[in-house]
Order: sequence, then structure tokens, then C-alpha cells
Amino acid sequence: MRDNIVQKKSFDFALATIRLYKKLQGKREFVLSRQLLRSGTSIGANVEEANAGQSRKDFLAKMSVASKEARETKYWLRLLQKSNLVDIDVSPEITQIEELIRILTSIVKTTGEKS
Repeated sequence: MRDNIVQKKSFDFALATIRLYKKLQGKREFVLSRQLLRSGTSIGANVEEANAGQSRKDFLAKMSVASKEARETKYWLRLLQKSNLVDIDVSPEITQIEELIRILTSIVKTTGEKS
């Protein structure tokens, strides 16, 4: 079986998001952390659903949602970084999400062109 890089990276990012969420909760940041947890774990869930898609159209729809969730997650991370609400460095997570966005964008574009 071939390794699915986007599946692995989105799962690893979900784990990183959960760890970051716990740190944020420890710093008593409850609003942005919940948004981040929701969108950051949703990426991998949508990738999983896409891989079980019943058609190319279904696959493309789920990957598009994963891409949108990744962009939303980047937004929450940037807000955490620039707002200085907490003294936690989110640069590693921003690097991870930017890579995921590039991969997902490529998948969506390539799949859309083949349709």
C-alpha cells in the first residue's frame, strides 16, 4: 500500500493542534483555542472522508473542504501569533499548516483539471 502523504501530514497536524490546544487551555485562552481545535482537526477528518469518496466529484468536494479548513486554521494561528494573547510560539504550527495548504491546493487543482 502506498503512503498517503496528505493523510499522514493532516493526522500529524491534528495531533499537534490537540497539543497546542491543551497548552492554550493551560494559559486560560478559551476562545481562539476552541476555534483552532475545531478547524485544525477537521482537516484530517475531511481528508479521510475524501479518500473514501464514492466518486471523483465527492473526492474533490471533501478535499476542497479540507483546504478551506486549513486556511481557516492558518487564520486562527496568525491571530494567536499577532495578538499576543498568550506567550506560546505557534511558528512550527504555521509552517506545518502552510505546507498542508500547498499540498491540498495542488490536489484540488489537479483533480479539478481532470474532471
